[in-house]
Amino acid sequence: MTKKEARIKYKNLRKELPIAARDEKSMAIANALLKLPIWEKQYFHVFLSIEEHFEINTEYVLHILAGKDKEILISKSDFETRKMTHYLLTDGTKIKKNEYNIPEPVDGIEVPDSKIDVVFVPLLAFDQKGHRVGYGKGFYDRFLSQCKSDVITIGLSFFEAEKQISDVNENDFALNYCVTPLKTYNF
Repeated sequence: MTKKEARIKYKNLRKELPIAARDEKSMAIANALLKLPIWEKQYFHVFLSIEEHFEINTEYVLHILAGKDKEILISKSDFETRKMTHYLLTDGTKIKKNEYNIPEPVDGIEVPDSKIDVVFVPLLAFDQKGHRVGYGKGFYDRFLSQCKSDVITIGLSFFEAEKQISDVNENDFALNYCVTPLKTYNF
């Protein structure tokens, strides 16, 4: 399957999931994260869900991280440079949707890529080797290439792995794990 084919297939599959099923699956994914060997880490980057794209509800992940006293980072995207800036999520953080409906911090305490220990990565699809298909703008591949070499990358998916994404290239950053409602993949 090519990235283009995967994007079409999984955008449609996500759209067909009823809201209650998306919430139930999102909670199952968050609970499965508790079994991963990541909880000694301190700085966790989490994407904020784009409701209009029927993404996984990361509120459950945020609650777990807050309950474990972790430093939670959220990002702001610059569509000209295709780079992301990361901010510490605090009680005072104001969130506003940008022109693409991505919830982002208005401002805050900036944290460099080099401090980040764990990144929860949004995706549309992934394969059995840990290659992911995102929306195609390269934001996460660029960001992950700037992180420390031992950063842990965790994809979150409503659906199971495809056998293979055929058009992976050298700039595509592979995942360490992908968590679905039914299974955790370790790559």
